[in-house]
Amino acid sequence: MAHGKTSHLTPEDPPLFTFFLEVSILDQLVGTMFERVLPNGITRAQFGVLNHFVRLGIEQKAPHELATIFQVTRGTMTSTLGRMQRNGLVSIGPDPADGRGKQVRLTEHGKQMREQCIAAIRPMITQIAPKLPLDRMPAALMVLQRIRRILDDHRPANPEE
Repeated sequence: MAHGKTSHLTPEDPPLFTFFLEVSILDQLVGTMFERVLPNGITRAQFGVLNHFVRLGIEQKAPHELATIFQVTRGTMTSTLGRMQRNGLVSIGPDPADGRGKQVRLTEHGKQMREQCIAAIRPMITQIAPKLPLDRMPAALMVLQRIRRILDDHRPANPEE
């Protein structure tokens, strides 16, 4: 797609389709920008897990719950969590309520790494901010949050389906 243009769209495309297409392109662009600045080999997926725990104030979560939340297979989440555990970002232990289950906990190092990631991202956001209509962001954020809640309510319980 050419910079600043919305090519490959036709006037017949429904506005909601065009909106979701733009969100998808933004996701790709922002994700790539984040991965370029994230410290110590942290991937976008790992940052997502770190951010999820801190943002929601969660103490622990089962790996299968994280897979559902992030809409990835259990195998993909197991791989991500394994790398995170090897790097001391999370600990994975038995679930006291279910002897067969596991629970993931964010470590102190994981909390610190999330803060390092935010600090690494901040200059990028600061550079872009003057080019954006910041006065319109609260309204845009409300719309995006509403769409996220609707999509959350309609996500499949099993991402492997």
